[in-house]
Amino acid sequence: MNEEALLKAGALGAVQAGQCGSSAHFVTTILHQFAESLGFAIDAKDQSTRMHSDEVARISQVLALTMGLSGTEGQIIHVAGHLHDIGKIGVPDAVLGKCGTLTPAEWKAMRRHPQAGADILRPVAALSNLGVVDMVLFHHERYDGAGYPHGLKGLAIPLGARIIALGDTLSAMLQDRPYRKARTFDAAHDEIIRCSCSQFDPRVVEAFRESAGKLESLVENGAGKTLAA
Repeated sequence: MNEEALLKAGALGAVQAGQCGSSAHFVTTILHQFAESLGFAIDAKDQSTRMHSDEVARISQVLALTMGLSGTEGQIIHVAGHLHDIGKIGVPDAVLGKCGTLTPAEWKAMRRHPQAGADILRPVAALSNLGVVDMVLFHHERYDGAGYPHGLKGLAIPLGARIIALGDTLSAMLQDRPYRKARTFDAAHDEIIRCSCSQFDPRVVEAFRESAGKLESLVENGAGKTLAA
């Protein structure tokens, strides 16, 4: 099964097969409102990542559209971007805000958040059917198989999760954290290029190269919600 087929599984396939009208309306109204509200709640829990989920959602949507995915697919990835860190609701505040190195036990707690997020969202059938739950579950997998929670490799990782992985990393590098200062966009750009084929899907990195100017403007302005399909 190729990567587009992985992304289009379940109800997303139905969208492409002829139910686009009602499904697209659902994604652009109810799901977006739901996802944005939860994303803001997640970011409010950890003040060091203020607006991080919104930024990841917008970066990921730009990458998806640059890769040639449809407007509806981009909107679904936008929803998943808002929700990617929802599992951090269960991570202790002391761990999220710690300035020093995390202990092995603290790392274990932090690394549980993708699975916890998927477990939180799975009862919402639409999020499961559209592939959002899997994007949340696998957004910390690496292209070389060294990620978590399941050590998936290459095209075994859903395309949406591969896109969000880059968006998440870019946003994180551009923000101050308790343990380090923010990087410049140029420094973050060089690091992402360096990690092509190891941490990131080279096709997603190529989309990042192509859209770097647009993404730099997006994160600097911090404005806008969902991009036009």
